[in-house]
Amino acid sequence: MRKILEQCPSCGEPLVVTELQCPQCQTQVRSRYAPCPFCALTADQLLFVKLFVEKRGNLREMEKVLGVSYPTVRGKLEEIAERLGDAPVPAEPPAPEPAQDERREMLRLIAEGKLSPREALARLRKEQAARTEA
Repeated sequence: MRKILEQCPSCGEPLVVTELQCPQCQTQVRSRYAPCPFCALTADQLLFVKLFVEKRGNLREMEKVLGVSYPTVRGKLEEIAERLGDAPVPAEPPAPEPAQDERREMLRLIAEGKLSPREALARLRKEQAARTEA
């Protein structure tokens, strides 16, 4: 399982996800996204969590599968719990800006054939110019 790059390769500071893109229609969404708490786990810790779920939390079963002692399994679980406790909790998503609502409305009108893409583009450019001047 490949994880996203979490730290700047240059200075080591945490990276922030700011853009998502649909591979089908190329729609791009830009904002600031908080990673999920599980993104803070290492690859080994994620595998441990996966096994924990598969074994329905039975530490004795995990002890057998991993070939380690019960205290070792318990220690790994405590380590993961601490790491998850320190992980940033994702904030509520921000309320949509009025501009986003207007854009959604334009897309709906285009889909219904009540607005041409050319007219929508003109509106968007006018809206952008107004924001730039403000």
